Amino acid sequence: MTPHQIFSIANFVALCGWLLLVVLPRKTWVAKIVTGIAVPAMFAGVYSIIIGLNFAGTEGGFGSLSEVALLFSDPWLLLAGWIHYLAFDLLIGSWEARDSRERGISHLLLVPCLIVTFLFGPAGWLLYLGVRSLSSRAAPRQLQTAH
Repeated sequence: MTPHQIFSIANFVALCGWLLLVVLPRKTWVAKIVTGIAVPAMFAGVYSIIIGLNFAGTEGGFGSLSEVALLFSDPWLLLAGWIHYLAFDLLIGSWEARDSRERGISHLLLVPCLIVTFLFGPAGWLLYLGVRSLSSRAAPRQLQTAH
């Protein structure tokens, strides 16, 4: 398989995981097993194989931005970096879904956070933390007005 083929497959698998989180976020098996363990573990395995087969002897490194650019000029290592992002962003999205379920945060508030996390990783996590904070402040007021 070429890096381009693996890239396409990984993107499709990640997209399926994200769609499950958006469509079925209240299903425990989605955020806990499929997107919280199974898909990231598969990505971790593919990542480890790619790194194991391609990292030794490559130019570049992690000491400067120029070294990282040189490292990622290798299509296999660029693919490994992309799979790294796919795995960790999906883990964060899975945590958001589980956490929102535990806290009773509306699915309508969760969906934009998941979309931003899918597209922009840390910005989506930050958005979710804001929604979570506002939701926890609103919950006591809702309880008080219900009595």
